[in-house]
Amino acid sequence: MTRRLGQRRLAVLASVYLAFALQAAAADLPLLPGIGSADRRIAVDPTERPWNAIAKVQTNIGTRCTGALIAPDTVLTAAHCLYNRRTRAMLQAGSLHVLFGYERGAYRWHRTVTRYTVGAGFEGGAARPQASDWARLQLSEPIPASVAPLPVVAAIPPPGTPIALPGYNQDRAQILMADVSCRVLGNTELLGQPFLAHDCAATRGTSGGPLLFDRSGGWAVIGLNIGAGRASNVALPATAFASATSAGS
Repeated sequence: MTRRLGQRRLAVLASVYLAFALQAAAADLPLLPGIGSADRRIAVDPTERPWNAIAKVQTNIGTRCTGALIAPDTVLTAAHCLYNRRTRAMLQAGSLHVLFGYERGAYRWHRTVTRYTVGAGFEGGAARPQASDWARLQLSEPIPASVAPLPVVAAIPPPGTPIALPGYNQDRAQILMADVSCRVLGNTELLGQPFLAHDCAATRGTSGGPLLFDRSGGWAVIGLNIGAGRASNVALPATAFASATSAGS
């Protein structure tokens, strides 16, 4: 019981830290928040499963995030990646570009976005973590069947669950990196909204990257990375977005 309470306390602290970190000036944050002293990231092949379902999401204003293919024509990413802080408005769908198999400027498939949906009540300028910080991107064309979409599993993973987090990190933006040896630290609620704390090494650019769990039937999305902190990173559990991002909804 003591151990369980300690894990929950760690998750609460991680989430609260993120809430303050998002309000802090950039100069107050480490150069690469979310990496920490144990950088376990490795380069993975963006043409092999499950990494070929990971997308680089680029915008016409030069910002970049990570996304995951969850249906042949649907990509999941973080809503804050689509917010233009200069104009204080969400970007137009036509200004978004989704690249699969991206590595050092080359890619296998490029798709534009015809429309997108973000979580209900999402506030782009809010300086706090939000359970609505997810976006479903509708692609202009489906990705070929050779790329298997990642299923979304609506469950709260318990502390200690082994996971992997792939993404196009700020410091290695030209190659797909992944931490394949990390775990869920805990889950909690902040302002009545669910969040996960995890120890995957990932920094800016990995927002929107999926927390992957290797179940018996293959890899599945159990969370969505939304923020980097000094001690841990913060994600949404799939329960926050699964029903709204399922194919056909």
